[in-house]
Amino acid sequence: MKTAPITARSRIRASEFQPSQYARGQKHSLILDLRPHAADIELPVLLIQGATEGKRLVVTAGVHGDEFEGVRAVLEVCAELDPKKMTGTLLAVPVANPPAFWKGTRLSPLDQGNLARAFPGHEQGSPTQVIAFHLGQSILSHADFYLDLHSAGMKLSMPTMAGYDINDGRSRAAARAFGAPVIWGHPTISPGRTISFAASRGIPWLYTEARGAGRIDREDLRIFKRGVVNLLRHLNILPGAVEKTEPSHSLYGDGDLDACLAATWPGFLIPAAELLQEVEQGQELGRTLDAYGQVVEIFSSPRDGVLGMIRGFPLVDAKDPVFLVTGSAK
Repeated sequence: MKTAPITARSRIRASEFQPSQYARGQKHSLILDLRPHAADIELPVLLIQGATEGKRLVVTAGVHGDEFEGVRAVLEVCAELDPKKMTGTLLAVPVANPPAFWKGTRLSPLDQGNLARAFPGHEQGSPTQVIAFHLGQSILSHADFYLDLHSAGMKLSMPTMAGYDINDGRSRAAARAFGAPVIWGHPTISPGRTISFAASRGIPWLYTEARGAGRIDREDLRIFKRGVVNLLRHLNILPGAVEKTEPSHSLYGDGDLDACLAATWPGFLIPAAELLQEVEQGQELGRTLDAYGQVVEIFSSPRDGVLGMIRGFPLVDAKDPVFLVTGSAK
């Protein structure tokens, strides 16, 4: 059986990377070297330089190593684009957290760090801090617009959605253009995230979520790929009209999973509500049982709102997030 030829890749130190140095009208496959502070970590970079100068869209995926939809979407979109038809640049890191990705884990196996809470990072810190530092300085800082593709991962369940900065009209317009069935406007963003780093540089942003469960749902992949292409068209990097769709739900709230209802004790989770269901303050969202069927803990909604996240993996340990209730956009 024949194997596909391996594309030649250029290796470059992260501190020396400048997208403008690479020829226009071409695709470039790069290895971003994080030495000397993370000698064993290399970031894959796909740089597609349009025929003429224009805006630069930066896209990352795989910030959490158990979220695979964005990785595949980036790889497939980059393979399908023709740089000679582009005005501007797509700069993509399909696997932003290689140590976690190759183990299929949310957190890094090297230091148990959460890359989505490590920005702006530290050049001489832990492996996760080093990755965050170089992603921020060498990749995100080059963006005119930034998109971070996430999903619910192995253990959570979330609607397929695009989150945006409700205080930034550029972000709001891009969320509409992306075309996810749910959009989620955030009045505030917790520190340490890729998008909070982008915001600190004045860079407009979007992020996504999807069903997760360690699988790539065909419809989620289609929405992600269409969304990236829509965003390229919205930014006038690609010709053609945005494929417009109206969201079925518009949510409002911080969206920080670290602020979810969390379990106090281990148990087996039985949800009593569904994603995107409207709930009332005090309404039971679910409960955990022990191995004898006895109730361990009952989870009640802290407010009126919409259920934006449910733990999909039924085994729950103490401190695990189980439910997130957010608001509806007005």
